[in-house]
Amino acid sequence: MTPPGGSGDPGGPEAGPEPGGEDVPELPTLVGRADTGRARSVEASRVAMTQLMGPQEANLMGSVFGGVVLAAVDKIAYVSASRHAGHPCVTVSVDQVDFRSPIRIGEIVTLRASVNTVGRTSLEVGVRVVAESVEGDEERHTNSCYVTMVAVDGDGEPVPVPKLRIETVEEWRRHHDAVERRRARLTLAERRRERRRED
Repeated sequence: MTPPGGSGDPGGPEAGPEPGGEDVPELPTLVGRADTGRARSVEASRVAMTQLMGPQEANLMGSVFGGVVLAAVDKIAYVSASRHAGHPCVTVSVDQVDFRSPIRIGEIVTLRASVNTVGRTSLEVGVRVVAESVEGDEERHTNSCYVTMVAVDGDGEPVPVPKLRIETVEEWRRHHDAVERRRARLTLAERRRERRRED
């Protein structure tokens, strides 16, 4: 199974050194801000979902409607995040939605997801979408995106999540990329606030 790529987190994942060469920490290592006394691996959050795209999913161009894909992305991100958190999770943001190739009606679509990084109450899930014909042709990468979720209790209040155990260089890269995306989001949000104050 090819794992999905990427990460980000309004709950604040721990920043780390640059991935690659001597800057990669000794693995495995833990990331996250909450002290729950628990940690879970990336593998524990890895999930896949497959479905056949039928005529009811078609847009006016005859391919699968983008909203159908995004709904499936949200569902699998929920499952992945909830497995790690041990609690229900709600969607906070969807970042960098890339539609690389249209999905045709009658194709089989597979979504793969796993947690890339965690903060105190939030998690970022990377989702990769591939399509193939029912005859079993080679998979085609159609979509990728990063979904930030927050774990909540029965009253809908945020709750701390277990730390994430990073075991491979690739998992470290995904975590590091997530931290960079979060920083970019926070910088953009601050610039918007400054512009509003100037108006």
